[in-house]
Amino acid sequence: MTPGELTAQVTLDTCAAVAVLAALGGLVAGAPVAGGVLTGGGLAVFSFRWLVARAAAATAAGGAPVSAWVIGAGLRFAACMVTCALLLKTGWADPIALVAGFTVLPCDVVVRGLTSARGGA
Repeated sequence: MTPGELTAQVTLDTCAAVAVLAALGGLVAGAPVAGGVLTGGGLAVFSFRWLVARAAAATAAGGAPVSAWVIGAGLRFAACMVTCALLLKTGWADPIALVAGFTVLPCDVVVRGLTSARGGA
């Protein structure tokens, strides 16, 4: 599996899982839970794809200086932090649902990695 295929598959899997979790959470606990799961999943996918793009650019250019990585990581974390703070402050997202949405992507990456290590597709 190429890095591009992995990125696409993780994005699709995460979006599908987040949509299902948000629908179930919205039915059971209301709009703030659905919004939290959707936002958490969306931010996780956005951050993951940003990280993949920066890593690809750095390896294609022969390596990026450490300062570029630090600035990029700081910008990614700042964007996520500001978005989460606004959503939590306005009450549009439930904190636990937000964390649940964020958690879907790392779980998918781990499962994909383990499957790949076993020799699966």
